[in-house]
Amino acid sequence: MQVQILLLLPIAFLLPPGARSGQIIGGQEAEPHSRPYMAYLHIQHAMKAFKCGGLLVKPNVVLTAAHCQGESITVILGAHNISQWEPSQQVLQVQRQIPHPQYNDTHDDNDIMILQLQGEAHRNKYVDFIKLPATKRRVRPKTKCSVAGWGRTDPRSKQTTGTLQEAHMVVMEDANCSETLLDYDAATMMCVGDPDKGSISSKGDSGGPLVCGGKAQGIVSWGPEDGNPPDVYTRVSTFVPWIKETMRKLQG
Repeated sequence: MQVQILLLLPIAFLLPPGARSGQIIGGQEAEPHSRPYMAYLHIQHAMKAFKCGGLLVKPNVVLTAAHCQGESITVILGAHNISQWEPSQQVLQVQRQIPHPQYNDTHDDNDIMILQLQGEAHRNKYVDFIKLPATKRRVRPKTKCSVAGWGRTDPRSKQTTGTLQEAHMVVMEDANCSETLLDYDAATMMCVGDPDKGSISSKGDSGGPLVCGGKAQGIVSWGPEDGNPPDVYTRVSTFVPWIKETMRKLQG
């Protein structure tokens, strides 16, 4: 059984049924504004609210996980401490949510979504884009990457952190996930997180980027129910043609 990785807000909002809160375990506080591509998503769905991560790729385009859909989404860019207002923050509403047309919410396959913002982000030292990988270019196993998010830092507590946390991750062989996770699809998913190094493994915000060599190679998607690594990330390189074609249409 797989469980989507979603995050609790600092106050007692409810998560969608079956959701698991995200967490950065064994990580550390990120240097403020060292990841200017990071987006914080506040999502409203019916009477519930939850949050996800995202990544800025164009002035009016954020990528995230398809399971982060909601009735309305507010995007905050340029944030470090999300629990308070910072002059660096830019707040934008989402005009259009475009999940991948083959997204399967049962198996979390093709778990990627494009968000078109109602305005354009102003690029500066606090807010900037992240590069996408080459089409279908795979990350080699044992590659060291990083992930960041505003989720829990202690698996025994529901307390979330206001400041952006980060952790190093290791890309694993696909077999590490396919042998234990029935819904793992190596064509669209990445296996990330060494089970022998649990102290530095992490589960970042759903929709947040896995960064390898300065490029967004993965998007946090789901993981095993026991909460132990490895976790599953959407393989961004598989979807680059769809991303570019969709963005071209959005730009008119």
